[in-house]
Amino acid sequence: MAKKGMIEQNKHRQQLVAKYAAKRAALKAITKNADAPMEERFKAQLALAELPRNGSKVRIRNRCEVTGRPRAYYRKLKMSRIALRELGNNGQIPGIVKSSW
Repeated sequence: MAKKGMIEQNKHRQQLVAKYAAKRAALKAITKNADAPMEERFKAQLALAELPRNGSKVRIRNRCEVTGRPRAYYRKLKMSRIALRELGNNGQIPGIVKSSW
């Protein structure tokens, strides 16, 4: 089992991203607008830097909802390969059966 702290930290980041998404998008649009005055673009860049780092979408890590493991993550199932195998072998995931060669 993974540390609960990392799972909670990731959930907190998701909340911050949702909270600041509109403001971040508006400031980014100003900074990328070539027609806007240089001073206005610079102010927008400074305001963007003042926002919390964890409010950026790239800070969110895909994690298994069962174990919290960040690697070998299946997006459709929202779990790692290890949790998928364990639950599949126990018959707890519909449509997945154990296969052997």
